[in-house]
Amino acid sequence: MTHELSALTLAGLLQVIQFVLMSVPANLELGTRQTLGNRDNLNFEGEVSPRTARLYRALNNHFEGLILFSIACVVVSVSAQSTTLTVVCAYTYLAARVLYVPAYVFGWTPWRSYIWMIGFFATFVMLAAALF
Repeated sequence: MTHELSALTLAGLLQVIQFVLMSVPANLELGTRQTLGNRDNLNFEGEVSPRTARLYRALNNHFEGLILFSIACVVVSVSAQSTTLTVVCAYTYLAARVLYVPAYVFGWTPWRSYIWMIGFFATFVMLAAALF
């Protein structure tokens, strides 16, 4: 397995951890009647604590970022273009995502945005490196 795919696998595990960190308090705060129901009338962010709502938004943000990062890792790995640069970028993305969770949960402004930009830029560099 390439280093990029290892970083992608770890990012997937981070997503699982983020899901657990969000879903446990959400279930405690909303109750199983809400979380096991059809959720037709559920206003999630309006019915949970601000911390749980932030965990929810951080989780969704990682889903969005993980799409581009997955593309970058697969393209680099399948095309056998792994370099020191792409490996550093892959682990930079992963580190940024790990830091992003507490940055979002604890409202580290403006650091949360800077951390996000580092991860996004690392993904962009991986994609660009695959083309050039």
